[in-house]
Amino acid sequence: MAEKTTQYFVPDSSPWPLWASAGLFLLAMGIAGFIQQATGVSDSQWGGPVLIAGALWMIGVLFMWWRDATLESLQGLHSVQMDKSYRQGMIWFIFSEVMFFAAFFGALFYVRWLAVPWLGGAGDGAMTHELLWPDFQAMWPLTRTPDGTTTQYMGAWGLPAINTAILITSSVTLTIAHHALVAGERARAILFHGATIALGVIFIGLQAYEYVHAYRDLGLTLDAGIYGSLFFMLTGFHGVHVTIGTIFLIVLLLRMMKGHFTAENHFAYEAGAWYWHFVDVVWVFLFVVVYWL
Repeated sequence: MAEKTTQYFVPDSSPWPLWASAGLFLLAMGIAGFIQQATGVSDSQWGGPVLIAGALWMIGVLFMWWRDATLESLQGLHSVQMDKSYRQGMIWFIFSEVMFFAAFFGALFYVRWLAVPWLGGAGDGAMTHELLWPDFQAMWPLTRTPDGTTTQYMGAWGLPAINTAILITSSVTLTIAHHALVAGERARAILFHGATIALGVIFIGLQAYEYVHAYRDLGLTLDAGIYGSLFFMLTGFHGVHVTIGTIFLIVLLLRMMKGHFTAENHFAYEAGAWYWHFVDVVWVFLFVVVYWL
C-alpha cells in the first residue's frame, strides 16, 4: 500500500452522485407505488418492479463509488486530513442512525406509557375510555385491541435471548479481530473476523425463523394492532441494519485477505467495526424494551 500523501486530495469529477440521485428517485417511486398497491389504493402493478430496479441501481452505483474510494486509498491519495474527514463523516452517519432508531423508540414509549394508559382511563382519559372503549384493557404487550383482535406476544427468553448472546459475542470477536489487525496478526484477525460474520448470518437466520413463528403460531403480524406494528418496525429495521452490517463485514474480510489494511491505515475496517458495535447496542436496548419489559 502506498504511503499517505501530505497534500489534501481533491478527487476528479465523479458521475456517481448524479447516478445515485437517479437511483434514489427510482427507489422513492417504487416504494410509493408498492405501498399504494399493497394497501389497495391503486391497482397498478409497477411499484414492485420499479422498487427492485431502484435497489439494484443503487447497489451498482454504490459498488462503483466505493471502488473508486478504495483505489484512491490504495494509491496513497488520502492524506491525514482526509482521514479525519472520513472519521467525522462516519460519526455523523452513525449519529443519524441513532436519531433514526430514537424516533421509533419514542413511538414505542409514547404508545406504551402514555397512549395505552390514557385509553384505559388513566389521568384525564376516563371519559374517552367510558364512552368509546369501555372494554379496553390497558396492558402491554397490547394483545387485545378494541376491534376484537387477539394475538400473542413474543417472549424474551427464547430466540430473542439467544440472538442477544450471539450479537454480544460477535462484538467480542470483532474487537479481538481489530486488535489482531493493529498488532499485525493477519491470520488471527481473519479468523475472528470470519467468526463475526458467521454469528451475523446466524442472527439473521434466527430472526427470519422468529418471524415465521410469529406469523404462523402466535398470530403476531403487521396487522395485529399497534404492538404488532411496533414490534416488526423496530425488529425489522434492526434486521435490515444487521444484514447491511454483515455485507459490510464480508467486504472487509475480502479486503483484509487481499492485504488492503495495515496497522497504520485501516479506517475502513474501523468504520465497519463502529457500525457493527452500534447495531449491537441498539439490539440490547431493543431486547430490553420490546421483548423483556
